[in-house]
Amino acid sequence: MGNTNIKVAVVGTGVIGAGWATHFLAQGFEVTATDPAAGAEARLREWVDDYWPTALALGLADGASRDKLSFTTDVAQAVRHAVFIQESGPERLDVKHALIATIESAASADAIIASSSSGLSVSEIQAGARHPERIVLGHPFNPPHLIPLVEVGGGKLTSDENVTRAMAFYASTGKKAIRINKEVKGHIANRLQVALWQEAISLVQRGVASVQDIDIAISYGPGLRWALLGPFINLHASGGTGGITYLLQHLGPSQREWARDLGKYPETDDYIQQIAQGVDAELQGRDFPKMLRQRDELLIQLIAAKTTQSQIP
Repeated sequence: MGNTNIKVAVVGTGVIGAGWATHFLAQGFEVTATDPAAGAEARLREWVDDYWPTALALGLADGASRDKLSFTTDVAQAVRHAVFIQESGPERLDVKHALIATIESAASADAIIASSSSGLSVSEIQAGARHPERIVLGHPFNPPHLIPLVEVGGGKLTSDENVTRAMAFYASTGKKAIRINKEVKGHIANRLQVALWQEAISLVQRGVASVQDIDIAISYGPGLRWALLGPFINLHASGGTGGITYLLQHLGPSQREWARDLGKYPETDDYIQQIAQGVDAELQGRDFPKMLRQRDELLIQLIAAKTTQSQIP
């Protein structure tokens, strides 16, 4: 029933790997995790225990249990018989290449190898692999056990069939998988975030607004809409009967003018102290760990609510 007795391997058990392990356990899989770091197993099990209430709140699949988590320092043993392998090792090509070589020495011939890499391209990661056609990008949005988004794509040598298989697998586990058709640095979601951070930093540096007011501008303004519908559908809604075509035609000249005035990302680290001081001021008198717990509670409620609305994409 469900995913009982289906094995998934998690290679690398830092924060991202632990989140993936929790997600797959919550979906009823048998999960074998591996990491060479001292104390890795104890940290992993502690993180899974910490994350489990969130998994419970989101809903467990039939057969889901933390008892289905096993650990080994032997990568080959971890991936043997796994139907899907989620690699979340350090963001270093030499490490990735070594991991891929060991994984391929023991993995089933038809097992997908997905990398959580946030910066390295699949083409770089799959270089030198014996079966590069099955290596894909499976980049989560942090934390993986809570946020549904996963970005999926291939490299120069990845087969379209295996990208499609990875998309289907993630979707079957409740993930919202999007397909990257062309490799770009930083993938999709992080590039969109950097564009916003670039202008947010510039506005602080130019004295236009404080760190706190910029946070409020997003969290109590467009961020509320973006959590429900994406930027293009929101623009379409703002265009009335003319939709996005009317809106872009009407606002195009102004938007082009604003775009020319946008700031550039700072070339040095001189800005960091100013931003950090602004964050400290914003958090003054607040319990930050409690804030994050409350954020996660609201995210759980929002994700659950979105699943009940059939027209929300």
